[in-house]
Amino acid sequence: MKLPRGSMLLVASHNRGKLREIAGLLSPFGISVRGAAELALAEPEETGLTFAENALLKAQAAAGESGLPALADDSGLCVAALDGAPGIYSARWAGPDKDFSIAMARVERDLKEGGARDASAKFVCALALAVPAGEAACFEGEVHGHLVFPPRGGNGFGYDPIFVADGMTRSFGEIDPGLKHAISHRARAFEKFAHAVLLP
Repeated sequence: MKLPRGSMLLVASHNRGKLREIAGLLSPFGISVRGAAELALAEPEETGLTFAENALLKAQAAAGESGLPALADDSGLCVAALDGAPGIYSARWAGPDKDFSIAMARVERDLKEGGARDASAKFVCALALAVPAGEAACFEGEVHGHLVFPPRGGNGFGYDPIFVADGMTRSFGEIDPGLKHAISHRARAFEKFAHAVLLP
């Protein structure tokens, strides 16, 4: 399964931050991107038990409905002291309005209530590609680090303001987006995807 230059790829997400990041990663390969919201595609219920299962579910639904190759991302924050939560429920912790200030406050509260001293965490990303004919593949990446409170920085999206990657002192919300794109969980999953699917 290869995507040549000039291909149109549907990004099966209504999250503008994700769409922006993925479009930036695809740009050097000459791939045009459309978002699920642009085509008024419904968001399928995420019934999977892993990031990979949910990414595949979303990609296959979008490819079948649009007739285009579809790339779906399922990603989230996994906090060691919270037994991996919020994990696949990362977006749901932000509520129906996707207010991640609520989600970050809940992470901080749950850590304090549990008396946790371990602030280690990781971001996980699963990127799934599906084509209308039914073929699909998934690629995963992780970046490890620790949490900081209060949230720092206005760059990125989601939980970025409370996550500091290993070897860094500033949060994903503080660093330049280009640097984040080079080291993030999404970038690591994308590297595997690009090697397998995209033509130079």
